[in-house]
Amino acid sequence: MEQQHFFYGILGIFAAIFFLVFARQSKHEKRVLADSLIVAALIYVVFALWQADFNWVGIEVGGVFLYGIFYWLGRTKAFFWIGVGWLLHPFWDVVLHLWGAGAEIAPTWYAIACLTFDFVVGGYILRANKISLN
Repeated sequence: MEQQHFFYGILGIFAAIFFLVFARQSKHEKRVLADSLIVAALIYVVFALWQADFNWVGIEVGGVFLYGIFYWLGRTKAFFWIGVGWLLHPFWDVVLHLWGAGAEIAPTWYAIACLTFDFVVGGYILRANKISLN
C-alpha cells in the first residue's frame, strides 16, 4: 500500500512538471496558473457529484469559494497569493480527503497526486515571484 502511495506522489510531481512546462510556454502563464487553482478545487465538486453526495457538494463548493479568495487576491493584489493558495490546497487534500470524512468522495490516488502536484506548483509560483520562506 505504501508503495502505491509513493507512486501516486511521484505521479503528482510529474504531472506538475508537465503542467508547469505547458503554463510557461503559454502566452498567459499567470492566467493558466491562477485559473488552474479554481479547477483544482472544482475537481472535488465533480467527485462529490459523481458520488451523488450533495452534502459534500456543498462542502466542496465551499472549497471553491475559499480558493476563489486566493484567486481574487492573486489577480487583483499580488500574484504570490496564487502560490499561497496552491500551497494551502494540500490541507484540503489531506485533512478532508485522505484522513477525513471526504475519503469516500475522492479516490486516494487522486488526493495523494494532488497533494504533491499542489506543492510543486505553489513552490514554483513563490519561487518565480522571488518569495522566500527564510
